[in-house]
Amino acid sequence: MNYADRFIELYQANIKRKGSEELLEYLKKSDFFTAPASTRFHLACEGGLVEHSVNVYLRLKSLLDLEYGEKRPEIYSDETVAICGLLHDVCKIGVYAVSYRNVKENGIWKEVPFYTTDEQLPYGHGEKSVYIINGFLRLTREEALAINWHMGSFDDRVRGGSHSIAKAYADYPIAVLTHLADLSATYLDENRNDRS
Repeated sequence: MNYADRFIELYQANIKRKGSEELLEYLKKSDFFTAPASTRFHLACEGGLVEHSVNVYLRLKSLLDLEYGEKRPEIYSDETVAICGLLHDVCKIGVYAVSYRNVKENGIWKEVPFYTTDEQLPYGHGEKSVYIINGFLRLTREEALAINWHMGSFDDRVRGGSHSIAKAYADYPIAVLTHLADLSATYLDENRNDRS
């Protein structure tokens, strides 16, 4: 099963909230299933975004199950886990564009494609995902904060001096674990370098 099919299967099995069908249709009509996860850091390839989203969901579910054991579904529902894991990066929809550059290979110049950014909605990162999702379905406070702060110290607001992340992480454990799931997927599951 490819990542797009796996994403849709996980989404439909777990996310039932009012507006979820409309959000899935929006994703299908966008470049969500073909976009890269980044321009050069991780999964900078066609379909990288959906692959990363599935990876983060799997990591988040595993971390929450490890932390809470059998009580996890009472504390964080399957729907909440799927929303936070699968949808944390919808902010990347419509952001990446393909450009070309000349590269010399074996003494011959060749035009090769690469990804650039062409941000149409400069709303931030995690906060943009929350904004997009809330346009279709209502997030709980915990879901919104987990998605909002999933970038951790890589978030521009943190680098700018914001301390709100510390309060979010202290009060909402799923926010910490969503960040850890994102890091784990990026650095452990997704080949950032050509390691053999």
